[in-house]
Amino acid sequence: MRLVIALGGNALLPRGQRLEFETQRRSAATAAMALAPVVSRHQVVLTHGNGPQVGLLALQAEAYHEVAGYPLDVLVAETEGMIGYILETELDRFLDTPIITILSRTVVSAGDPAFQNPTKPIGPVYEDSVELRKSAAERGWDLRPDGDAMRRVVASPDPIRIVQSGLIANLVDSGVLVICAGGGGIPVVDEDGYTRGVEAVVDKDLASSLLAVELRADMLVCLTDIDGVYEGWGGPDRRLIRRENTDWFRSRRFAAGSMRPKIEAACRFVEATGGNAAIGCLEEVDAVVEGESGTMIVPAKERIGTRPAPLPQVSFAPTGGPGRRQTLRA
Repeated sequence: MRLVIALGGNALLPRGQRLEFETQRRSAATAAMALAPVVSRHQVVLTHGNGPQVGLLALQAEAYHEVAGYPLDVLVAETEGMIGYILETELDRFLDTPIITILSRTVVSAGDPAFQNPTKPIGPVYEDSVELRKSAAERGWDLRPDGDAMRRVVASPDPIRIVQSGLIANLVDSGVLVICAGGGGIPVVDEDGYTRGVEAVVDKDLASSLLAVELRADMLVCLTDIDGVYEGWGGPDRRLIRRENTDWFRSRRFAAGSMRPKIEAACRFVEATGGNAAIGCLEEVDAVVEGESGTMIVPAKERIGTRPAPLPQVSFAPTGGPGRRQTLRA
């Protein structure tokens, strides 16, 4: 099967752990060991979260006042490269498969209402205080509650298109394990045939769902540090949902900051393609793909869409004379 596997932030950085390189390297090693059996049997495209990492880079940039801080699209690009590199080096220990990380761009709409209503948490959590609120106001930050603490939130517009999806499809067809759409991909808007970065962070699960549709994947797999979707999570009567259709999931309410984005991403993929989506624990990814663990989201017959048309092949041959800008179009 062709799988798009989305690694959640908590799957790569366990809750409560410090954002140090060695901690992330160990987490990537654990992920690589779990993913190796799946990659050896299937075509895999790997995506990942970056919320803690991009927030840390933003804080580090603010600590140095000699130059202006870099915009979020640039910080997302930095984390795509950093996390992709860490994953590549650890996956190399378990696989003979060629691996490549692509700094992929995700097109969003400049008029998306998310730019007026920031909701995407990035960076560490802070203890709520007058000093924090004053500092946030001076920095132009938006803060939202995160449990008993506070966290910075930024705009998270809906993804429209993955710029490099045609190239990614060609690489997967050639047997390459592709790491891409890190942190949802670099957020850009279309301007007269070119793209321009914007101050936002795209939701990783929604971008992964869109990518899975564009690649005509057989399954979308969202991995986290929880063994599936629970009804009544946090209560004494919580129940693990093993298999339900999209209509059932859309009729329920789930926490906005945890499972809701994954469920929305899964439903979008299933409704667009008629394939299945799975949500489960990283350590059990092999069983999650086989439907033996985690939560499987399946089509409701009356809501099955049609698979998108095949992606056109991307030509790597130059098409213009010297000095002309070369473009890969999908």
